[in-house]
Amino acid sequence: MNGAEISISDPIVSFRETLFERSCRTVMSKSPNRHNRLYMEGRPMEAGLAEAIDDQKIGPGVDPKSRSKILSEEFGWDKDLAKKIWCFGPEGKGPNMVVDTCRGVQHLNEIKDSVVAGFELAAKEGPMADENMRGVCFEICDVVLHADAIHRGGGQIIPTARRVFYAAMLTAKPRLLEPVYLVEKQAPEQALGGIYSVLNQKRGHVFEEIQRPGTPLYNVKAYLPVIESFRFNESLRAQTGGQAFPQLVFDHWDMVPSDPLEPGTPAAARVAEIRRKKGLKEQIMPLAEFEDRL
Repeated sequence: MNGAEISISDPIVSFRETLFERSCRTVMSKSPNRHNRLYMEGRPMEAGLAEAIDDQKIGPGVDPKSRSKILSEEFGWDKDLAKKIWCFGPEGKGPNMVVDTCRGVQHLNEIKDSVVAGFELAAKEGPMADENMRGVCFEICDVVLHADAIHRGGGQIIPTARRVFYAAMLTAKPRLLEPVYLVEKQAPEQALGGIYSVLNQKRGHVFEEIQRPGTPLYNVKAYLPVIESFRFNESLRAQTGGQAFPQLVFDHWDMVPSDPLEPGTPAAARVAEIRRKKGLKEQIMPLAEFEDRL
């Protein structure tokens, strides 16, 4: 290497992009030839639905009848709406979906594949940090198409669909999701203070502390954000004199509390850092880039 310097950075942590509430309005994007218009709204999925898709209780491989039954009984969906799911994504099986809520639109099935292709692109690279989306449900509200099939092909619809998904996302208070570890530790009572102080420094919190019967040891369970887990072992051993041995395993996704679209917030700083690492412009693309006016 002829004495070349090696710079070591922290390992890369994957985040997810999600929504906090329903879109404040129906957004519209026009195709490049201005002959087709897609109207869309975004909303967060019901609690537990993204996990059910991850566990394949609901998904593309499940029989549509049983899928709509689970959605209506467990998550309060309308039965007719549950039968109109177009796709899941990314990669056809992720915890995001597109639902058709249109009434009486002609030629809608002809553009379905193009909309699904646009959704795949959008769900894989969200509008804020190019990260995967999670727990987002897009509702197609209305579609205006050119009467001639040649003017509504994939080249016109795919980029339009991608832009309208991004616009729906940015009008629905987007948020970042960070991965969280479940930390299990065994330690004697005198080491507990050190465990608590290290976890407090790293945004972790203990939710269970049980003494093992017949021993002086305590079992401690805590949640710790993955981004804060680097050099966690060294800090823990230094604080407890090597008496605590942690085991870390991925547990769930947690919402970063602040608004990433508001400059100066921790979430905005995190988004800027991710974009910098990926070689993107630090500023998130504004809504006007994706939404068109009539």
